[in-house]
Order: sequence, then structure tokens, then C-alpha cells
Amino acid sequence: MSDRRPELKRLDENRWQISPVGGMRVPGIIYSSETLMKQMGADESPIQVANVGHLPGIVKYSLAMPDMHWGYGFPIGGVAAFSMDEGVISPGGVGYDINCGCRLMTSRLHIDHIRDHLKTLIMALFQNIPSGVGSRGVLKLSEKEEKKVLAEGSAWAVARGFGTAADIEATEDGGKMPGADPEKVSARALERGRDQLGTLGSGNHFLEIEVVEEIYDEPAAQAFGLELGQVAVMIHSGSRGLGYQVCDDYLARMVKHIGELGVALPDRQLACAYVSSERGKDYLAAMACAANYAWANRQLLMHRTREIFEKTLGMGPKETGMRLFYDICHNIAKIETFPLEGRLVKLCVHRKGATRAFPPGHASVPASYRAVGQPVLIPGDMGTGSYIMAGTQKAYEETFGSTCHGAGRVMSRTQAMKAGRGRSIAREMADKGIIVMASGKGTISEEMPDAYKDLDAVVDVVHKAGISKKVARLRALGCIKG
Repeated sequence: MSDRRPELKRLDENRWQISPVGGMRVPGIIYSSETLMKQMGADESPIQVANVGHLPGIVKYSLAMPDMHWGYGFPIGGVAAFSMDEGVISPGGVGYDINCGCRLMTSRLHIDHIRDHLKTLIMALFQNIPSGVGSRGVLKLSEKEEKKVLAEGSAWAVARGFGTAADIEATEDGGKMPGADPEKVSARALERGRDQLGTLGSGNHFLEIEVVEEIYDEPAAQAFGLELGQVAVMIHSGSRGLGYQVCDDYLARMVKHIGELGVALPDRQLACAYVSSERGKDYLAAMACAANYAWANRQLLMHRTREIFEKTLGMGPKETGMRLFYDICHNIAKIETFPLEGRLVKLCVHRKGATRAFPPGHASVPASYRAVGQPVLIPGDMGTGSYIMAGTQKAYEETFGSTCHGAGRVMSRTQAMKAGRGRSIAREMADKGIIVMASGKGTISEEMPDAYKDLDAVVDVVHKAGISKKVARLRALGCIKG
């Protein structure tokens, strides 16, 4: 792998180009501002953007969003699309936490309804939702039942009383990725996932109570059912140990057979297989299983959250009115259709630390939101809150229907721990009116706001670039982390 940062040419206020050099087949395009680029410091994710440009069958360019930072093979915040005939599928372009994503619940509750109950709510959520490394859920699945989860996704949870049909309609791809084949998932992956369904996990995963603080686009907000002072809950979790193991299994397999590509890769972490090959198809089938597990996982987490709100507040479901607003993937590869050279073409689109942002009128957008565009959920650090955005036609044409996924780290977890020595991050959050609880020792320091980019600055880039548009901003009130 080259250790030399590629030369960047500024295209406009929000885009930078890496021109093809050496074995690059396409240029790299980075969406960022001058300020964010200067803040990158020693982070060398532009090298990874250039490296991705070497992969066989890549189409148009290797992309990165303004929240990008160093990842495994691909940068986190990386987007790349590949031809179905000559292109590849790369586990490093999806990530270890397959279908790590966000789910936002909105409600009929106003901030005044929960202001005096916030600490009690956060404590109840913390005590009743399993979180942290190795956390286990209340469900103990047989292998047969677990394979049903992998095949059915959200529908498995809803069929067993953990939600409603409306939840499925408000989930990306209906909470079920086609092509899932549980027989392509290893026994070790199944073992790791058997008792983790309905658990939050650790690290940057969280469950956060938020309030709608600002609205930028009133017509879009009305279509989304958003209003000022409205209480919402953001859930950020993924496929847990099962997804990690699927990634690990297939990376090992692809590294072992890397010579069969017939192409020299600039980084072994970009190990891949042709989409049309048996190995590529096997990975896609196993990845779909992990994606479906993640959707079922978030569905269970949401259902439990609804129950806790109702019990803690002494209200019924009609009073709380908690509904799934939308659920969106962050780490995934999908076969999707896009305009290319005057015709519609199927491509294998990798989004790693990036989200889909389909435009108004697209058939994949839920009917109730189709006039506005696909909802896009952009969480920040635990001291910030989140943005709700909408997908655009420009994203569909320029970024394979993709935008950013969050604030993006500027410190490693080790650096954050050092920066947090002698400080009480939880107390600092409390001074800002935000209650934070975590089960993992050191988690709050690892996830301190200083460890992340300025969410407002990241969102401004994609909004000004036109690849998603701001609809509303939510402020954090309380957060539980693993």
C-alpha cells in the first residue's frame, strides 16, 4: 500500500479530486470543506480512497463523504459502485458490522411530557436494554429459528409480536435483503449470534432520547410528521458478533484466493471476489443474512423501547404514539440500478459508513415519503443530537444515491481515552443537560464529543453539495451506550 497521501485538486466548495495515478482505474472524489480537510491531520483516508480506485470493474469514481476517516481497506465514509460483469464485491467495502444502521422513532409526546421523567426513563432503558461487549438478549434461539431470522429479517420479529406491519414499511428494503442464504453462514457466526438478538452492543452504538429543536424545510417536515418540541428516540446498532464473524470468515477466504483475481491490489485489506463468481455470490448471500439479523435486532430494540416508555410514563400506545419514522443502513453492499452513459444499469454499490439517499419519486422510498424523498438519518456524537435529511435527485445521479452517515471520528479510541484522563465526561454532559449512562468501562471517554467531527460542518457539506437536504435537527436529551 502506498504511504504517500495523493495530491488533491479542489473542484468546488465541497468537492476534491484525486486524479488517477499508477493503477487507479478511476479518479477519487472527496466531499468535504476546506476546514474539515485541514482538520484531518494524520488521518490518511485519502490514500484509501485512491486505493479503492484500483479495484476491477469500479464505475465512474471512488467516493468519500465528509465524515470519512481511516477504516479497514475502504475508508469509513467510502462509496464505490462496481459492474456486475467485471466488478468485485469486497467485505472491506461493507465493514465488520454489517448493516450497522440507525432507526428513529417519533412520538406524540412533547418535551414537556417527559421533562420531569427523563432521568427515570434513561435509567429504565439502561436497566432493561442489554448493552455492552458480549451482552446477551432475552431470546435464546435454536439454530433452526436463528436461520429463520437470517432469512426473514424484520418480518421474523413482527410475526412474533415484536412490532407491526407499519414498522416494516418504514424500514429500508422492508427490513429484508433478498438473496439471503443461511447455509452460507458459518457455524461460528451462528453461535455468536444465537443469544445477541435484541442487544445494543458496545462502542459507538447507542440509544438516545432526542427532541426536534429546529426545522429547516417546513413542507418536508410536515410530510415526515415532524414538529418542534416533539420527542424522538434514535437507535444505533447492527448485526453484533454474527456480522463481525461473517466479515472475518469471508475476508480470510478472499485473502487466501487473492491471486485468482489476476490483478495486483495496493492493499491486502481490499481482498475481494468478482461479483459474478461463486465466492462473490456466497459472500453476498451471507452478508444479506447478517443484514437481516441487524434489522431484526433493531426491531426488537425498538419494541422494547416502546414498552419501557409506556410503563415508565404510565401511558398507553395511543398516548405515546411511538412509531417507526425510518430505519437506514450504514454498512452494506446492494445491487441497485442507476443511470450510466444514457441507460439504466445494475451495479453493486458499496456503502461503508455512508447511507442511501434516494430522491423523490423513487420506488424504494416508502409511499408516505415519496413526494419528499427518502428520509436520511445522520446521528452525531452523544453531546450533539442528530439531523434528519432527505435524499435528492443529485445524489442519485452523482453519488450512487449516497450521502454521509454521521459526524465521523477525528480521534482513535486510544487517543480519546488519553484526552479524557482526569475529566468526567458524564459530568460535562450533565452540565449541558444531557444524561449519559454506559455499561462499558471507558466507553464514555472513548465516545466523548471531542473524538468526533463537528456534525453541523459535515451536514453543511452534503446539504450545499445537494446530495441530501436538511429537514430538521434534533437535540440530545439522554443517551445509553455499551
